[in-house]
Amino acid sequence: MSQPDLVILNAAIVTMDPLTPYVEALAARGGRVAALGTTEDIRALAGPATRIVDAGGRLVLPGFQDTHIHLQDSGYHYGMTANLDDARTIAELRSLLTAFAAGKPDAAWVNGVGWYTGIFTDHNLDRHVLDTAVPDRPCFILASDGHNACINTKAIEAVGLAKGAADPLNGHFVLDEHGEPTGMLHESAVNWVEDRMPEVTDADYADGVRFGQTLCNRHGITGVLDALVEERHARVYRGLAEAGELTVRIGATAKVFPEEATADALARVEALRRENRLDMFRIHSAKFFLDGVIENRTAAMLEDYSDPTGGNAPLMFGYEQVRELFTVFDAARFQIHVHVIGDGAVRAALDGLDAAKAANGLWPSLHQIAHIQCIDPADIPRFAELGAVANVQALWARHEPSVTDVALPMVGEQRGKWMYAFRSLIDAGALLTLSSDWGVSTLNPFQIMETALTRQPPRRNGDHPVFLPHERLTREQCIKGYTTHAAASAWRAETTGSLSIGKFADLIVLDRNILTCDLYDIGDTEVLLTVLGAREVHRAAAFTTQ
Repeated sequence: MSQPDLVILNAAIVTMDPLTPYVEALAARGGRVAALGTTEDIRALAGPATRIVDAGGRLVLPGFQDTHIHLQDSGYHYGMTANLDDARTIAELRSLLTAFAAGKPDAAWVNGVGWYTGIFTDHNLDRHVLDTAVPDRPCFILASDGHNACINTKAIEAVGLAKGAADPLNGHFVLDEHGEPTGMLHESAVNWVEDRMPEVTDADYADGVRFGQTLCNRHGITGVLDALVEERHARVYRGLAEAGELTVRIGATAKVFPEEATADALARVEALRRENRLDMFRIHSAKFFLDGVIENRTAAMLEDYSDPTGGNAPLMFGYEQVRELFTVFDAARFQIHVHVIGDGAVRAALDGLDAAKAANGLWPSLHQIAHIQCIDPADIPRFAELGAVANVQALWARHEPSVTDVALPMVGEQRGKWMYAFRSLIDAGALLTLSSDWGVSTLNPFQIMETALTRQPPRRNGDHPVFLPHERLTREQCIKGYTTHAAASAWRAETTGSLSIGKFADLIVLDRNILTCDLYDIGDTEVLLTVLGAREVHRAAAFTTQ
């Protein structure tokens, strides 16, 4: 072969290719893996211009892929607004907002992201809290789950949210005992307010993508599936792709709205797919939100909630509408990507895929059902039967306030036994991928894998009971969930997911062997080097090579 562009030597390379599972060294040419073998053999291929990386015996894996992430939106929010992730009390929330506002004296609005719905709720967070932190300007803060937000009094005035305003479809303005808006917003009420706020520029969103992809590369992520794009997202991604600025491979899911006629939705999303087929960015999926979240009581359950308040939430699409839409989009060969939290929403999604299969036959679509917080055990085998992917966020599957204090009392003991039933899905034959849903929670795959393996918070946070220990995953299942299974689910299996000859040289060098180290140390893993198509896109300051 001709001189390679890059060689990785003296490594413990786990290729994820069953034909050549373990090698010491790798050579890449033209952005793709060209040879695998011993350090001696691969070193002999190097020429004067070849970049040589001595991995020092460290573990090398294929680049990880996050198949449910909000890269552009979360990159903008976390890169340009107040980060509220660490707030655990009203006083801490106020302090973070006040400090951020002081540093942005010329900003017309003060915005933030990341407040935790397991602690801050309709009962303790409202416009008056925000007024004490930001009294002089409108303030908007988005919850970590993206399904809730809160605004202050000046923001209520600025967007024209008057007493008596009708709730938008699939949304709710929380009201006080006098019928006045409290400032808390649920579901599409968040979008109603955002549509009336000052417009964010494409340049700002492009900066958000740059912020987000740098964070991805730092954590070993070389490919993503953005789980909600509209025309603006596509425009920004396309511009960055055409300028050669992307350092992650981006696939995307185009959102379908309940109020759209089926033919109109298909035509619109088909146009997005047709116009966005670049090497580094493409749209191939249709995204459906079938319900909301348990915390604000918008998750659709098969039976009413079990707490004293009771009640239930309707699907955000009509049941027959789901069957019709899934059938039409499946026939047009879109991948279907579905947000489901409640067991009722899971059932509706599976019924929709069943209708599509009956009408169109089974094809390797790998339609994705995301989140699956609650599931009726009768529906677990249906994933494998329908060829559906279980796209899960394992970081949520542990004892913490949003689960222990909020969700479990609401769904009751019996349904709680099937919360985040990830191992049960795998054991029933489902293909499972791990992902982050960033910015709902960290995009760090090693922290996510640790929780998938332990079903506990990090050990440094104290000794917590294991949440449903029989649902723990194995190390191999976790790595597949970020490599081969993720690549298949993102429709990139032919070119990524394993370090096979001919595939892209997307790889990561780790500071520890996550196959053998203590389970409770995996979350502290540092990525020393991230390579995309044989091009270095991240290097830790401490990593030096010969």
